[in-house]
Amino acid sequence: MTKMLDKLREVEKRFEQLNERLCDSDIASDIEEYKKIMQELKTLTPVVEKFREYKKIESSMQEAKELLDEGGLEPDFKEMVREEFESAKEELEVCAEELKVLLLPRDPNDDRNVVVEIRAGAGGEEASLFAGVLFRMYSMYAQARGWKCEIVNENATELGGFKEVSFMIEGEGAYSRLKFESGVHRVQRVPETESQGRIQTSTATVAVLPEAEDVDIEINPADLQIDTFRSSGAGGQHINKTESAIRITHLPTGTVVECQDERSQYKNKDKAMKVLRSKILEMEMEKQQSAIAGERRAQVGTGDRSERIRTYNFPQGRVSDHRINLTLYKIEAIINGDLDEIIDALITADTAEKLKSSSQ
Repeated sequence: MTKMLDKLREVEKRFEQLNERLCDSDIASDIEEYKKIMQELKTLTPVVEKFREYKKIESSMQEAKELLDEGGLEPDFKEMVREEFESAKEELEVCAEELKVLLLPRDPNDDRNVVVEIRAGAGGEEASLFAGVLFRMYSMYAQARGWKCEIVNENATELGGFKEVSFMIEGEGAYSRLKFESGVHRVQRVPETESQGRIQTSTATVAVLPEAEDVDIEINPADLQIDTFRSSGAGGQHINKTESAIRITHLPTGTVVECQDERSQYKNKDKAMKVLRSKILEMEMEKQQSAIAGERRAQVGTGDRSERIRTYNFPQGRVSDHRINLTLYKIEAIINGDLDEIIDALITADTAEKLKSSSQ
């Protein structure tokens, strides 16, 4: 506990220093420095506010203890002070646990936008239709949270599914909420094309990448092969007459990205570069993680795309997340974007695992 309190005092001191720096006239003219300070303050504020709450409760508990130690109190007043002491003690314990969580190292990518890629897996046309269900689910979740969702590239099927679809979700904390969605999603249902009414199992893979910023990844233009081609998807005559679609190949890694959603070649190139940066950032992150010997395996899984993470069983109306043994019987609500209960449970499990690791 002493170590934690020392750390909290350091955080509070840093918080006060940053606030003082904001009053410096030089900072107002340095936009980049001002942004950095505001970002750090945003991170520190909840910790400092909770620590100040902790100190206030501790002070109340100490005052009650001193009164009880002095003695000579009227029985009724003594009972009231004792109750105050016990209540403050319980509040202090809760506050201390909340502070432990707030002091856990933050994922530096949590506040970023995301690039999501969904690919149909085993199951033919039914897998493509399921990929479409997942895309709609994430789109509706983004909409409910006030986030912006934009398709980057799609390979649609005639029945309205996707062989693959990639899209960007922009909004505060998008990565922190969606990062546990990476992996294999499985569906069990009777396909509309199935005349015998037999249940079929199909899969789709989801990859969630934090959007890379220009400062994260330096890409040498000489390492890029950029091709233009005509869009193959829907969009009317105009889109098929112009070579507005873009394919970028990063030669050193062999990474290929395409964007054909916009009519403007420039806009398609801009979106494709964002996806490329994110993919290369993910490769770098994977390299770093594998280099750390004995790194903690999160309870919610590694996020490996080969790992089956969730099953959507339509006949039984249930969705099961296999990483945390959570089953919810509200499949219609979930596929319509009601994901918070699952996501909150995954975040709680991950936090519990981090707390366990930090106390060892």
